Amino acid sequence: MDRTPAAQTAQPLPSQMHTHQPHDEHAAAHPHLDSMVDRAAHPPQHTPPLQLKRLKLLDQLLALWILLAMALGIILGALVPSTSVVLEKVQFVGVSLPIAIALIVMMWPILCRVSPGSLIPLFRQRQLWQHLAFSVVVNWIVSPLLMLGLAWAFLPDKEDLREGLIVVGVARCIAMVLVWTDIAGGDLDYCAILVAFNSILQMVLFSPVSILFLRVFRTQPLGDWEDKDIDYTTVAKSVAVFLGIPLAAAVLTRSFFFAIRKQKFFQERFLPAIAPLSLISLLFTTVIIFAAQGKQVVHSITDVLRVIPPLIIYFFTTFAAVVFLLRQFHVPYPRTATQAFTASSNNFELAQAVCIATYGAQSPQALAATVGPLVEVPVLLSLAYLLVHLRRRWRWDTDDECPTTFYCHGKNCTPKSKDSIEGRAAVKEEQV
Repeated sequence: MDRTPAAQTAQPLPSQMHTHQPHDEHAAAHPHLDSMVDRAAHPPQHTPPLQLKRLKLLDQLLALWILLAMALGIILGALVPSTSVVLEKVQFVGVSLPIAIALIVMMWPILCRVSPGSLIPLFRQRQLWQHLAFSVVVNWIVSPLLMLGLAWAFLPDKEDLREGLIVVGVARCIAMVLVWTDIAGGDLDYCAILVAFNSILQMVLFSPVSILFLRVFRTQPLGDWEDKDIDYTTVAKSVAVFLGIPLAAAVLTRSFFFAIRKQKFFQERFLPAIAPLSLISLLFTTVIIFAAQGKQVVHSITDVLRVIPPLIIYFFTTFAAVVFLLRQFHVPYPRTATQAFTASSNNFELAQAVCIATYGAQSPQALAATVGPLVEVPVLLSLAYLLVHLRRRWRWDTDDECPTTFYCHGKNCTPKSKDSIEGRAAVKEEQV
């Protein structure tokens, strides 16, 4: 294309406009694809949607607030022995009621931002099904096997702690992954689909996979374990509560504002107003978790220190492997971030509920499941900040990534190709 000033200001001929008309109709049928063209035509300044310099005080100092919440919880649990008793007195689906409420409130603002209408075009894209297949392999084969190997490598003589770690590895995340994806500027629409898909698989696969790992890969006879089954009821209740309730609340909230024709108020005023609830609930959950287990953590510090290393290696290894692999295949940043946090996050509320119901609240297995979120929260928060930094450093937003395939090496997707982002942007510039 001629880039001289005359060529740039010349009006397109009718024949040229007619030539590009079918392409525009195809673009109009795919609003998600068209939005990617707009970003290519007017690229951002290599900063993620959640720029650290634009975040409010709560967001900017989230790492500090998390550390303070952890310290407050441990101090409260250690100095006030009755704290754990009070918090565990009232439970909901095997989880402390305050934690259950906080998790539901934490997910509601994020799910309110997901438009059900925007999900429909995604299901028409072949790459979505490729991402779902990739997610299934990583979440239900690679990650559980990695945790199984790390549990055996670090805890060969502690079968009870090892069992708790194995349960954590099998419990795939359906809640806090939305928070980490949001902080890192990932694709919330994709994340919502992956979470819903993993929730269905969790109800089907969690119990048999857990029983397989816990019964088959053992060094001692089953003994009393014959009477300890991980039933489907606990899993189904956890999914229904921690995904179903906030999802239903989000759909009803959106429907209400759209029914009274207050879409602009909903987008510009209501969503920003409720956004801090997610991080506030995250901090509250952190305080409650550490307070409920603070005394036990302090008294069993040796076991806790043995459980922490495999968890740290698990989170970093899974996250780094997914980011590296998808980066090699030129997958766009938002979807890479979504896949990375989906793969490395765990459903700690389900793991705790299962361990408590199966082994008892004071069991080493329950302790290992409790240490899971104590490590996961600060580690994944750090990884979210790291990914934001790498996005700017690697200029990830400027990659010529094909939006119609799972990956693109540039062979059939040149800047002039109609299927490339920059190619469609160039066509759009010609028509203006």
